[in-house]
Amino acid sequence: MWLYKRFSNLLSRLIALNSIVILLVILIAGISVKDYACFLVNSEQVTGQDLVDTLNGFLWKVGIIVFIVVGMFHYFTVRKMMSPIRSLSAAAKSVKEGSVPTKIDIRTSGEMKELIENFNSMTETLYFVQEQREEMLRDIAHELRTPLTNINGYLEALENRVIEGDSELFGSLLEESQRITRIVELITELNSWNEGNFFSDKQFRLLMINELLTKVITTFQLKLEDNFTEIEIHVDRAGIQANQDGLKQAFTNILQNIIDYNTGKKLTVNGLIENETYTIVLTHTGQFIDPEKKDLIFERFYRMEQSRSAETGGAGLGLAITKSIIASHGGKVGINTDGNCHTFWIELPLHSKI
Repeated sequence: MWLYKRFSNLLSRLIALNSIVILLVILIAGISVKDYACFLVNSEQVTGQDLVDTLNGFLWKVGIIVFIVVGMFHYFTVRKMMSPIRSLSAAAKSVKEGSVPTKIDIRTSGEMKELIENFNSMTETLYFVQEQREEMLRDIAHELRTPLTNINGYLEALENRVIEGDSELFGSLLEESQRITRIVELITELNSWNEGNFFSDKQFRLLMINELLTKVITTFQLKLEDNFTEIEIHVDRAGIQANQDGLKQAFTNILQNIIDYNTGKKLTVNGLIENETYTIVLTHTGQFIDPEKKDLIFERFYRMEQSRSAETGGAGLGLAITKSIIASHGGKVGINTDGNCHTFWIELPLHSKI
């Protein structure tokens, strides 16, 4: 095993190959000259200067033949050994030209195997990022198309004097314009958290998570009372290192989502200390979510039904922003559901218990 590991990397194999080639040349040439010399002396009775001249000529012939044969062996062996590098080089060139290459499927070992595996992982990541970028561009275009179409329609009608401008019309134009602005601001906010661009207003400090959660729930009191007849809230006191505005936005997004898609009458909110983690759990009955697709609701622009955007005014970015904010705090967010009963959960690293 130790011998295999020692010669598994490319450099060691090349050194071993060159050593074998040199040894073969020496052995073939040496044995051939020795046997031919013995033949000349014993059978042909050649001695003296004639023997030297004959052996010199024979050595040149054997040397040329051995050089050609061993050289071809060396060439094809090295060519086979370098095949993964050629494939890797071609794939790297494709990346340089802006395309994502297919997976390199070559059996090798040692350092070359590790290099190819890392390259394949990189190309998979590139493909995923490219798919996400294209999907995001399609989604942005889809979200902006409706308000822009409405604005253009109104403006063309005004220009052609099909309609007259009044306060109601200008209010509609303002609403569509604000919708576009809101989408752009949400995308900017999401990118900011994803890239970790924590500006001066995004500094982390010690805060009481139970007080912040209670404050957010209080701001939703009227909406919650309109949607639920029974609300149970229990939150343990604890301190965490966090950005107050960020967590407030995350909690707000989840509560707004619960209100928008609620179909039940009971809401349960718990904040629990579990080892070194503070877990927030919100349970309610809402519109159907496929359990197999539940994690997709935290992706950009994802909605279970396209019609929901028009009904609720959402752009499918709220929960994606929540996911990025929680991740920037070193935590996790998710949802458990049987289809109708949904449990949102947030896990944040605990700083202190009070």
